[in-house]
Amino acid sequence: MSTSANGASSVRTIDPRAAWQEAFRAAAARDVDFTSLSGSELEELYGPTDADIDYERDLGWPGQFPFTRGIHANMYRGRLWTMRQFAGFGTARESNERYKFLLDHGQTGLSVAFDFPTLMGRDADDEMCLGEVGQVGVSISSLRDMETLMDGIPMDRVSTSMTINGPAPILLAFYIACAEKQGVAPEALRGTVQNDILKEYQAQHAWLVQAEPALRMITDVMGYCAENVPQWNTISISGYHIREAGSTAAEELAFTLANGMEYVRRGIAAGLDVDTFAPRLSFFFDSHLDFFEEIAKFRAARRIWARKMRDEFGAKDPRSWMLRFHTQTAGVSLTAQQPENNIVRTAFEALAAVLGGTQSLHTNSMDETLSLPTEKAVKIALRTQQVIADELEVTHVIDPLAGSYYVESLTSKLEAEAEKSFAEVERRGGVVPAILDGYFQSEIHRSAVRYQRATESGRKKIVGVNTYVEDDDGVPAIDIHRIDPASEREAKVAIAKLRSERDGAAARRELDAIRRACQDGGNLLERFVAAAHAYCTLGEIAQVLREEFGEFQEPKIL
Repeated sequence: MSTSANGASSVRTIDPRAAWQEAFRAAAARDVDFTSLSGSELEELYGPTDADIDYERDLGWPGQFPFTRGIHANMYRGRLWTMRQFAGFGTARESNERYKFLLDHGQTGLSVAFDFPTLMGRDADDEMCLGEVGQVGVSISSLRDMETLMDGIPMDRVSTSMTINGPAPILLAFYIACAEKQGVAPEALRGTVQNDILKEYQAQHAWLVQAEPALRMITDVMGYCAENVPQWNTISISGYHIREAGSTAAEELAFTLANGMEYVRRGIAAGLDVDTFAPRLSFFFDSHLDFFEEIAKFRAARRIWARKMRDEFGAKDPRSWMLRFHTQTAGVSLTAQQPENNIVRTAFEALAAVLGGTQSLHTNSMDETLSLPTEKAVKIALRTQQVIADELEVTHVIDPLAGSYYVESLTSKLEAEAEKSFAEVERRGGVVPAILDGYFQSEIHRSAVRYQRATESGRKKIVGVNTYVEDDDGVPAIDIHRIDPASEREAKVAIAKLRSERDGAAARRELDAIRRACQDGGNLLERFVAAAHAYCTLGEIAQVLREEFGEFQEPKIL
């Protein structure tokens, strides 16, 4: 208390924030690296001045522009996300059995994992594929394999996502032809083909041909599906593999949306009305361990995309402004040491995806650093989603973290960092020139090295790896799923039988028609569907494309 000049007493005003700061500085701090998983410095506390947002401009209402709070007015009060477990191994017959197992246990959509030969456009009997057939996904070499894969699964009632890129239009053609064999019209099909070739050049490296013809095939898919398969998502623009390759959350966000905008530009340049194909674009993001950063990333992605589509690309249909996305928990966060800990990691990553408003979700199994998942492990992963959906009560309120000073600050910060990346890509001439000069690859590589050094030094803790290590961590005490070598033999026998039974002349005619379409600009997906019905194989079709378009050569970045 003090006394004024006229003798009246007064109370000294203390600034609460200044008092807190003084107490904070005086308190002892743990010896911890207080940064985000991406390495960004974090404030010790967030308040109103950190979350500088205009509610109507930056958040709005669920189901309304800019969709920061979700793309549907009722979100999970109306419908839960699709529980879509990524699965596939061995032969089409073996994977068909796993799909039926998952559907019987409550999965609501299929997500197909292909083996490396299929991802690279090679048949099971290609001499380059020895020992790889069916090892990390299902082997699909022809329409006959697709028929086996989907046997007994009603293709008009189950949506399917296919994670494949270089040969994606060919696998989509197999799927369309398979549905027609089932008596299901293409317009009844629902699902997604990843078909995101740009991130292959940036991060994952499963390509067939050079960039420009690959982008032409993508616009062919857009055009064909807009007319014939209207419920199909023609691209799942994928940040997942960018993040798994080592990028930060901000880089995953920026590079993924830059790729999405490039696909939109290509579609418009091909003469397509943006509102005929943009509503069928979807996205695929990683959900990593930095809980709040991931939630903010998903919210920022919706806001950025809505603004770009409406204000830069002139889309009029609100569905074109909506960023719909699938999420997979972070495979790179799983550890071979103490693998049961991965159940906990996956649960928190899945919860972040749900709080961020995902439309579908895959939860990784605890054993995926060691092998393809066992039935027990994959059921636990599925049950993780079901516990979140039915027990945590987090689906009752839409966007429950909106208004959090920290989350809103992170959301705006990630948006600002993305805009800087967009400007840099534009400065380099666009996405394709930036790929060819190694910009994306170099940025991802640098981020991966920084994170690796942080974990090796112990600044970033990983339970069971650099902290809380146990003596027996080199011997995982869980069952491992082994792929029987007989699966590769079975696949090779099947493709030899196919070639002996099909109409060889008809197959050759369809391959020649593909070659002519490569040269004269005809729609390639239309030709691939016809070739599928003639039982041309994946490798045969892909070889025509390699011969006509040439293979991509990766730039040197080191």
